[in-house]
Amino acid sequence: MVDWRVTPLVEFLGRDWNLVDIVTSIIVISIHCLALLAPSQFTWDAFWLFVVLYFLTSLGITLGYHRNLAHRSLKLRKELEYFFAYCGVLTLQGSPVEWVSTHRYHHQYTDTDKDPHSPIKGLWFSHIGWIFNHRLRFERYEKRLKNADDLKRQPYYRFIHRTYVLHPVGFGVLLYALGGLPYLVWGTGVRTVVGLHVTFSVNSVGHIWGKRVWDTGDLSRNNWLLALPTLGEGWHNNHHAFDYSARQGLEWWEIDLTWYFIRLLEAAGLATDVRTPTETQKKRKPLYNKTIEQKSE
Repeated sequence: MVDWRVTPLVEFLGRDWNLVDIVTSIIVISIHCLALLAPSQFTWDAFWLFVVLYFLTSLGITLGYHRNLAHRSLKLRKELEYFFAYCGVLTLQGSPVEWVSTHRYHHQYTDTDKDPHSPIKGLWFSHIGWIFNHRLRFERYEKRLKNADDLKRQPYYRFIHRTYVLHPVGFGVLLYALGGLPYLVWGTGVRTVVGLHVTFSVNSVGHIWGKRVWDTGDLSRNNWLLALPTLGEGWHNNHHAFDYSARQGLEWWEIDLTWYFIRLLEAAGLATDVRTPTETQKKRKPLYNKTIEQKSE
């Protein structure tokens, strides 16, 4: 059952804060303030920089963090894996270790009290409130970040995890050096804010509005409007039904830009062991029965 209450003040004022929560809040508020300068700093080259960087960093999340690292839906050449993971770092959505750990907890406890970001705790919470509560995200689990040990064993991901904030900041400095304030505002501010809310909408909108095709035992839904800006992540009910699949738009008409890119990588020999559900596996997965839910209510 979705909790429709929007209670940001209660979540902000009614609990203890630690240093991580405070730093996170300062960063998120600052990046939103930077994005507000967009109208006064518009130039066409800054806009197209935003478009290119948005696509690359979104692939960093959808392909790098999500389908490759979190679910191991495919194998990329190591240098390519590291590249897309680094693109994900520039989104300000957390280090690969932290992001993957949170997402794996989400799948383990989907839409239960232990889900890191479920709308059963409120629309505001599922969208963005959860990122300001570090204890709720990790410290209540018996083995914090233990479910991402496959990444923690690799020196590259340990280094990125320990130096995480420096990379987006350093990239912002580079953009400013290359194109001044317009590049910083559009290449960092606007891109990051749009990317954050698009990704967070999968957690909130993707569990509230849309169509259920598969009986996954949770609130996940397919939302075609969300599928476009997320490069295919909006087919969220499909994903929860077959979380090991590198393809989330399972029907031909379900646009999944990340999947098309994966196919290109596979054709070029840069991606292997690409996993998708077979027709037999689809037939074994129960379809969502709306009639049964209506009767239970």
